[in-house]
Amino acid sequence: MKRITRTAVLMVGALIAALGVPSAAAHAADGLPRVDLRVLVVRDGGPAVDAIAAELRTAGTPYTEVDLTRSDRPVIDAGFLADTVDGRPRAKYQAVVLPNDNPFPANSPEMTALAAYERTHDIPQVDAYTYARPEAGLEYPVGDGYAGSIDGVRAEVTDAGRAGPFGYLDGQVPFEDNSPTVGESYAYLSTPVAGADFTPYVEAAIPGGTGRGSLVGEYRHDGRRELVVTFVYNQYQQQFGLLARGIVDWMTGGVHLGASRNYFAVHVDDVLAADDRWDTELNCTPGDVDCPEGEGTPDPIRMLPADVDHATSWQREQDFTLDLAYNGAGSVDQRQGNGGADPLADRLIAERDRFRWINHTYTHAFLGCEQDTSVVPWRCATHADGSTKWVSRTTVSDEIATNRVWGETVGLPLHDDELVTGEHSGLKVLPQQPEDNPNLAPALADNGITWLASDNSRDPVQRRVGPATTVSRYPMNVFFNAGRTAEQVDEYNWIYTSRAQGGSGICEDNPATTTCLPAPLDIATGYTEYIVPLETRIALGHVLANDPKPHFIHQSNLAEDRIAYPVLDGVLDGYGALFADDTPVVNLRMKDIGVELQRRAAWADALREGQVTAYRIGGTVTVEAPDGTAVTATAPTGTTLAGDAFGEAYAGRVSGWTQTAGQTSLSFTLPASATDGAATDGTAADGDGAAPDAEAPAVEPAPDTRVPAGVRDHVPYTARS
Repeated sequence: MKRITRTAVLMVGALIAALGVPSAAAHAADGLPRVDLRVLVVRDGGPAVDAIAAELRTAGTPYTEVDLTRSDRPVIDAGFLADTVDGRPRAKYQAVVLPNDNPFPANSPEMTALAAYERTHDIPQVDAYTYARPEAGLEYPVGDGYAGSIDGVRAEVTDAGRAGPFGYLDGQVPFEDNSPTVGESYAYLSTPVAGADFTPYVEAAIPGGTGRGSLVGEYRHDGRRELVVTFVYNQYQQQFGLLARGIVDWMTGGVHLGASRNYFAVHVDDVLAADDRWDTELNCTPGDVDCPEGEGTPDPIRMLPADVDHATSWQREQDFTLDLAYNGAGSVDQRQGNGGADPLADRLIAERDRFRWINHTYTHAFLGCEQDTSVVPWRCATHADGSTKWVSRTTVSDEIATNRVWGETVGLPLHDDELVTGEHSGLKVLPQQPEDNPNLAPALADNGITWLASDNSRDPVQRRVGPATTVSRYPMNVFFNAGRTAEQVDEYNWIYTSRAQGGSGICEDNPATTTCLPAPLDIATGYTEYIVPLETRIALGHVLANDPKPHFIHQSNLAEDRIAYPVLDGVLDGYGALFADDTPVVNLRMKDIGVELQRRAAWADALREGQVTAYRIGGTVTVEAPDGTAVTATAPTGTTLAGDAFGEAYAGRVSGWTQTAGQTSLSFTLPASATDGAATDGTAADGDGAAPDAEAPAVEPAPDTRVPAGVRDHVPYTARS
């Protein structure tokens, strides 16, 4: 079973010491060029370059973008690419990303300038998606090659890829096939040109043939290095999520600003409370606001002690920790109605140290405006003058404080600064409540709350609410009011089918945000065959996107049929089959996720405002930023900062956050292995792009730049917390 990392915050503390800066004369004397840690991204509107740019942006790796579709873009010439600083030659970009191997017109001076720049300073070039041809080191995809769909293909990382930039993968690279009627992945598969210095990193079997063709490979020629990618992708596809880290590692040599992890955290809301159950006849939830008052009979769902035992056993097997958001009144009410007995609470308390715990308010009360539920959907109640009736500061504060005291009394290992309000209430809810409850922020201050959960589907950007900072959570489309598989599928059909098919028609009324099912799911098989794979794919996509935001489900999903586990197993087992042991899932608690998001936002601001300069001279990396800036970086194992080991090991590199405390410059020393054999004069690469054995096609087809189509993710409709 793969190890799960639970680092509180990915950072290096107290490593900084004041360092002397060599003089300009010394700079010029050592003969080494300066290479700025910034990537040049040349885009043409295609999805592949945009995907790589998104990967750099999310990681916090600075890049400069040149848009070939704009008439006012800068010209790429020698002065744009390089100059001299303090008497030292400077390469302004550590890597170049192009839409294909040559996106410029024939005999373009811009491509000539780029080639000379790459050759002079040993700057690698990524061909984000290119046609297989001799100019890229490959045979044309004719004869024994292939051009077409590779939906559902399982590509493999070669031995060279695993020894090189894709060593964090176990070997398999499955390509998505989400719809039998929609083309999602187009590729050119072919073999290297005879005599070319071409090393395949990712290959796939050539359909209809006996050989294998390159999908990602390194081509060395004319003193230059290119990473040649011959399949189209977008940033949301799994195959790109798997390979993105390696593409960035290859182009930067593992030395760059920014860092990336694969995160997964799961919050289980309403623990100790009971969740109302979906009524398959009424198509609503008795006891909740979607059912007219008096209709149906509430039949709440509540975990049993056996469900706790299953959860602890599951955590142990998966080496993963769930975060339980609890409502203490659920246990108090249970004891009052059952002669003081609450076996569920007793079992949870006995196993309390096996979980992480979050205050979810005492009764799960709605803490925004006072709700008028006489209409569906509900609306905010108003005073005679039309102003909104808000839940009071005292009520909000009591809900928080009483639940905290209950948790402390039974010995829960709490962090008092974390809070998940019932239904994320108190925060704005569109369209009924377009602003936060003005009494929420003071109540948070009353209770020392600094981290407040929000619903990513309606409040995705981290923001301040009084003393607290929000942590957006992804709602899984496993419904709070379903404890049994049949209930989940029935409600899913109601939401996602048309009126003509017996559904609600919500999907018809909101085509921009959700998609109708072509037909109702089978009650017996729809969950395992459709919902579980879809929800697994969506969640795993978040994991692969360097996205630390937690997901949330409900205690009802761990009860009865325990419908959450197939999805969670799908994510964790699927991940374990794809990644090497040195690239574990990072499982953070809520406040540490908040810190990570907060630091990223501040770092993005510093980059956008031009406050950060970073460059490499030989084996030394210098980062200059305002005093107090939290800096994020990735480097080879063995890198030191002020004489101490830098970073935390992950995916074959070290990375993390560090602070410019008391100074404005950091100096990292790379290990000797990171500088041995580095070419600066273009002599390291060879190969001349020999002509192919077979004749070229009479008309060379242009690269297929279609945005791969796919099945749109269903937007969660029921997202109670």
